[in-house]
Amino acid sequence: MALDATEGRLAAAHARKPGNTLQRFARRRSTIAFIMTLPLIAVIGGLVAWPAMYAMYLSTLNRRMTTFIGLENFNILLDSETFRMVIWQSCFFAITAVLLKALIGFWLAHMLHHIPTKGQRKWRGMLLVPWVIPPALSTLGWWWMFEPSYSSINWLINVFGLPGVPWLGEPWWARISIIIVNVWYGAPFFMIMYLAALKSVPEQLYEAAAIDGATSWQRLRYVTLPMMRNIISITVLFSLIVTFANYDIVRVLTNGGPRDLTHVFASYAFQVGVLSGNIPRGAAVSLFMFPLLAVIAYFVLRGINQRNKEEA
Repeated sequence: MALDATEGRLAAAHARKPGNTLQRFARRRSTIAFIMTLPLIAVIGGLVAWPAMYAMYLSTLNRRMTTFIGLENFNILLDSETFRMVIWQSCFFAITAVLLKALIGFWLAHMLHHIPTKGQRKWRGMLLVPWVIPPALSTLGWWWMFEPSYSSINWLINVFGLPGVPWLGEPWWARISIIIVNVWYGAPFFMIMYLAALKSVPEQLYEAAAIDGATSWQRLRYVTLPMMRNIISITVLFSLIVTFANYDIVRVLTNGGPRDLTHVFASYAFQVGVLSGNIPRGAAVSLFMFPLLAVIAYFVLRGINQRNKEEA
């Protein structure tokens, strides 16, 4: 008995040695995961968090960046009719484009899902081309097609005896042109995300629904969409963030015109902050996106968490 007690004390003393403590600490998965994410945290801090905080600081300064003026830049912007139009245009552009991308992407994914695997590779490659091309380069091609002097789209319209469309010369047509280009560029992203989600839906659910006499619309409504809700929500949220911050399509296609009626937050922030030389006010323009996106992200992520708890 005494020998067993002595061995127990020695084992306990050995377990308390610093080397063993460090080994147990290193074995914790959470610690290893944190250490492995440190480079990513550093990148996010340097390229996202620090510029965001510096933009907040700049937005409280005067034009010469010598005096603290608080929220005066935001008050001046909200009193501007042009900026109120930018808010409306940004929301209209982002919501309309994301809805169209989601619908077209889902339709393409649904069509591809029913093609044999061998044929899917070819179609996936072709349909992903718009998303792979740099947006500034592809937008330049669209600008050539929309430009009134030598518009290929208007030439095709004239072939059928219809009058040409002032794609970039009239405000509403210019807005539609921007949405068309954004949808053409972003729909493949939705397609590939939804196609992956469709492939994860168990076939047994469709078979059970078919045995119960469900129609194709009922299978879509009660089987496919509920199984894809989280992917749809995350994809829409990500696309909203990217679309709100879209710059190159507006810059290349219309440069905010005609009469500053097609500006979005990013392009207007560039015009005010860089072209007009008012860096603090440009920073204030860019910060207007944050509360809008924060509210949207909160409700979307809250819905995902609630659904996950219900499923668990």
